[in-house]
Amino acid sequence: MTLESIQGSLKQRGLRLTRQRQILLELIDQTGAHLDAERLFQLAKERDPKINRVTVYRTLKMLKTGGLVDELDLMHYGGDQHYYETRVKQEHAHVICLRCGRVEEFFGEPLQRLRHQIETHFGFEVLLARTEIGGYCAHCQTLRARELDELRNAPPEVKPARRPARRK
Repeated sequence: MTLESIQGSLKQRGLRLTRQRQILLELIDQTGAHLDAERLFQLAKERDPKINRVTVYRTLKMLKTGGLVDELDLMHYGGDQHYYETRVKQEHAHVICLRCGRVEEFFGEPLQRLRHQIETHFGFEVLLARTEIGGYCAHCQTLRARELDELRNAPPEVKPARRPARRK
């Protein structure tokens, strides 16, 4: 979604693209990361020291309600935070490593086929699809395998001797 189309979308709703809104949209769109509200606030404050948390939260709510950004939980890897990204033209899946938190985006024909199958099978008009896939990235799989090997090869723990029960 371009800045011009966002401006038009806001204008249709009777809203202006203020400097603060523009800063937040640029941060969400251009950082290449999935940012939560607190991180957005910190980055926005670097660009405009006058911006405050309330403005960030209100703006995020307005952008989400207006369909200009998506709110994601990314499998709650980081807790209860929600992350934001601008609506993109092509649907994609988020692939999240449950160990290190790395997030990758997957674009491809399989997602389009799945959408079509759902629409056909259920007679359903899909307006929005969010797909999240959790697992372990290649690096974390290697680390996990190494840890499991170490556990298997570790000497058995010496259990403390049981004390005899006290007699009264």
